[in-house]
Amino acid sequence: MQGLAKEALNKSHLRRNPKERSLSHRALTDVPARVCLKSGAHRERGGAEWVLGGGAALGCIEVTAVGSRKMNARITLAGTMLLLALAPGGPSNRGLAAAATPSSDQTLVAKGAELAAIGNCATCHTSRDGRAFAGGLPLTTPFGTIYSTNITPDPDTGIGRWTEADFRRAMREGVDRAGRHLYPAFPYDHFTRVRDEDVAAIYAFIMTRDPVRADVPANRLRFPAGLRPAIALWKALYFQAGVYQPDGSKDAQWNRGAYLVEGLAHCGACHTPRNALGAERANAPFAGGDVDNWHAYAINGRSPAPVPWDADALFAYLRDGWHTDHGVARGPMTQVVSNLSSVPESDIRAIATYMAGVFGAPTPDRKRRGEEVLAQVKSSPAPVPPANTAGASIYAAACATCHESGRALPYGGVNLALSTAISSPDPRNAANIVLSGVRPVEGERSPIMPGFADSMDDGQISALLNYLRARFSNQPAWTGVEKTIENVRRTQTVFLQTSPGPRTAPADATQRDKP
Repeated sequence: MQGLAKEALNKSHLRRNPKERSLSHRALTDVPARVCLKSGAHRERGGAEWVLGGGAALGCIEVTAVGSRKMNARITLAGTMLLLALAPGGPSNRGLAAAATPSSDQTLVAKGAELAAIGNCATCHTSRDGRAFAGGLPLTTPFGTIYSTNITPDPDTGIGRWTEADFRRAMREGVDRAGRHLYPAFPYDHFTRVRDEDVAAIYAFIMTRDPVRADVPANRLRFPAGLRPAIALWKALYFQAGVYQPDGSKDAQWNRGAYLVEGLAHCGACHTPRNALGAERANAPFAGGDVDNWHAYAINGRSPAPVPWDADALFAYLRDGWHTDHGVARGPMTQVVSNLSSVPESDIRAIATYMAGVFGAPTPDRKRRGEEVLAQVKSSPAPVPPANTAGASIYAAACATCHESGRALPYGGVNLALSTAISSPDPRNAANIVLSGVRPVEGERSPIMPGFADSMDDGQISALLNYLRARFSNQPAWTGVEKTIENVRRTQTVFLQTSPGPRTAPADATQRDKP
């Protein structure tokens, strides 16, 4: 029975009973319904019955609710209850094998190192002050806190006993060696698109790292998210397994970029908004998301950047960590560009080419506004609004000496008329930067900005942010700035205590060494 249930969920895809397409959603939710788990490879809703699988019935639960929201919630809960009863709930009885033998193919290991950098593996699997890949980094979600796993080749606390097939299964199906469903904080919904040869290279690299014996804290998740069998229902609803298939109408560079962005680089995991169950919204790709209390900007046609992005600007930003018209990477992006600095330029160029297509060509009006901003930057400073003298005074004392110095990036401050943080509809990133500053990269010359969390109170930070918004953007005033600052003070304190800084020095030692 458990095998049939697992088969039904792992191979299912969502579709509606064709005979019921004319019925309204209201009509289907104002009557008693059943959620049934069956063996088979599909699930459908026929009349007032939701069906998972197409074979013999394994179990049903009656659900009654009025209104689509209540029905959806109860259907989800009922499905979860069925899964808890029928799906495998713990580790398999598979015996523990001897530790895997690392590959001696140094070319394969080197390729794996580059791919692991693109996938940001070390960023998520390394805690602050922890050993590389030893896990323990807290990942905050709406459902509680998940701690990243130890993926060093330690046989007891890491993945030292995993075979390449075990590793590939985790990447492709989101299932660990013991048969347990993995939480989608590990983005297997993107990694499933990675080809076998690339998975093999990453495995070879990981298995040649230093083994670290390190237990990670237990996850702290609210019911029912803390029950791993419930993840099977999430997968049945949202997970689509499958290796990336090239688009024959596009060239090799575009396809390489699409393969990396949609797969290993998992850009959408941060830059796409999520629904109430934590799945990426398929109807809003790259429309902006949330990560570590930062707003991951929209990186499509709705980008709030004052100057439109193009492929060349994207390449320079991702390669060097800054661009003249867009400023310096900050927040979680500092770790991304730090990792990308060590991978082949051809892969960065491919990512930039694909993402330039996602952004799309700017409209004539958008292009004109960008040109006006660039012209403003090259001319005399923008006029100071007469209101908010407190914010103007703080800016003059604490900010202008760097941001109006005329010193070139990345060591001079960006002209704030070019700042996406100031033009963004969400003030979080601007508040994060003012409070926490820009942290230097260990072991190399890099941009740096002091944080003002200790020297300014919330009222002063609020006055400054409102002033910056009014002076340097043509967008309406932010709302809720004071509440945002309060939240940032609380969450950034935790983030700075637990998150590792950028660790990967650029392949070219002179890359960021010119003022």
